[in-house]
Amino acid sequence: MKKDVIIACDFASAAETYAFLDRFTEEKPFVKIGMELYYAEGPAIVREIRRRGHSVFLDLKLHDIPNTVEKAMRVLSHLDVQIVNLHAAGTKAMMEAALKGLTREDGTRSILLAVTQLTSTSEERMHDELLISGSIADCVCHYAQMAKEAGLDGVVCSPLEAGMVKERCGKEFLTVTPGIRFADGNKGDQVRITTPARAKEIGSDFIVVGRPITAAEDPVAAYRKCVKEFVL
Repeated sequence: MKKDVIIACDFASAAETYAFLDRFTEEKPFVKIGMELYYAEGPAIVREIRRRGHSVFLDLKLHDIPNTVEKAMRVLSHLDVQIVNLHAAGTKAMMEAALKGLTREDGTRSILLAVTQLTSTSEERMHDELLISGSIADCVCHYAQMAKEAGLDGVVCSPLEAGMVKERCGKEFLTVTPGIRFADGNKGDQVRITTPARAKEIGSDFIVVGRPITAAEDPVAAYRKCVKEFVL
């Protein structure tokens, strides 16, 4: 898949989501459906957005025992989305089970990514609250290596770590990076962030952009600005 900007459609309802997407009359942006929207609307929202011609990153961050995750992925495999994810912290066995569940009988499947550390997690919180020693970079690269060994396609990480992940796991190993803000924008609750242009330089394959687009006065213009900085 080529580099792309993924819009995080973190809305509370289908009506809000469709009203937002209807503003795009010339493009069909790649969209991320997260927990809030999926839990509110269920699989129907995924099917409708796919029917409208959008690629979908289903961002549910599964994290459970391997057997449960395998069965859940088997259900999600029928939604025909482009990307799904889980937490790398669930262990290599869980990731391998997820891959098995996601793979359809004909051998096809969605791209499967592992979340390393959330972009809202600082190194201090990782040490003090999660009791993970070492640096954020070391943790992210270790989780990425585990994901690669489990057969996954890539990871979700901060754009600040995308280059290091590529060095450890190879150029073909995908890095999908949230935590994107315009240089003159509000960083909100994100800690490890950068701009679309810098993410491109570092080596992100996809950037996930939420509020800088969805909360913009002109979301279409904001989206096009992201595409110009990251893709073109």
